[in-house]
Amino acid sequence: MKRFLSYAGIILGSLIFAFGLNGFIIANGLAEGGFTGLALIIHYLSGWPVGIILLVLNVPLIILGWRKLGPAFTYKTLLAIIAVSVAIDLTQGFALKTNDLLLAALYGGVFSGLGIGIVIYSGATTGGVDIIARLIHDYKGISMGVVFFTFDLFVLALVALLFGLEKTLYTLVALFIFSRIIDRILEGFEDAKAVTIISQHRQDITDLIIKELDRGATIIKGEGAYTGQEKEMVYVVVSKYQLLRLKRMVRDLDPQAFIIVNSVYEVLGEGFRSPSS
Repeated sequence: MKRFLSYAGIILGSLIFAFGLNGFIIANGLAEGGFTGLALIIHYLSGWPVGIILLVLNVPLIILGWRKLGPAFTYKTLLAIIAVSVAIDLTQGFALKTNDLLLAALYGGVFSGLGIGIVIYSGATTGGVDIIARLIHDYKGISMGVVFFTFDLFVLALVALLFGLEKTLYTLVALFIFSRIIDRILEGFEDAKAVTIISQHRQDITDLIIKELDRGATIIKGEGAYTGQEKEMVYVVVSKYQLLRLKRMVRDLDPQAFIIVNSVYEVLGEGFRSPSS
C-alpha cells in the first residue's frame, strides 16, 4: 500500500507540476531554474516539446546515477522523470495567458512547487541538477546547495541574455515561490510555536499549561550567567492559536517572566501529528 501511494504521489505531483509549468510559466514566456529552465530555453529557441527535451537531457544522468548512486535511488527518479516529461507534453494545451506577469509568476511558482514538493515527499526526485549535485558532493566534497545555486545562476544568466531582464526578474519571483512551497510541503504546515519561559512561578505556569491549554511541558534546569542563581525554564510547544492565550496567562502570573517564542514547522507526537503519518 505504501509503495502504491508513493507511486501515486509521484504521478499526481508530476501532473500538478506540468499544469503549473504549461498553464502559467510557458504560457507567459517565463522560465525556471535547473534542467527545467534549460529545457524551456531550448523549447523557446527551437519549438521542440519541453517534455522530450527534459527526458533527453536526463538520460545520461540516469545512467550515471544508476552506476554511482545505486538502483534504489534510480528507480523512483526514473519514474519521476518519465512522469514529469509525459505530463508536460500531455498538458501543453493548458495555457492561461495573462497580461500580468507577476500573477503568472506567483501561480506558476505555487503549482510547480506544489507538484515537485509532492514528488519529493513521495521519495523521488526529478533528476537533473539533483543527480549532478550528489555526484559532485560525493567526489569533490562541494556543497549540494552551491551546485544548485551555481546552475540556477547560469540558467538565469542565459534567460537574461536571450529574453531580457524583465522576464528574468519575474522568473526569480516564480523560483522564490517555488522553493518556499517545496519547503512548506517537506517541513509541514502546522506552524506550531515552541515557547521557553523563565520565571520564578514555574509550577503555577506549568499547572495552567496542563489544565487550560491541555499541553504537556518540560522543565529545564539552568543557571543565570550573571547572578549564578539556579533557574528553571518551562519549555512547551503550542499551536499558533494558543500562543496569545499562553502569553497572557504567563503575564498575569508573572509580569517579569522572560518569554522566548520560536516558530516550529513540524511537530510529531501527542497532541500534534502522529510520527507514523
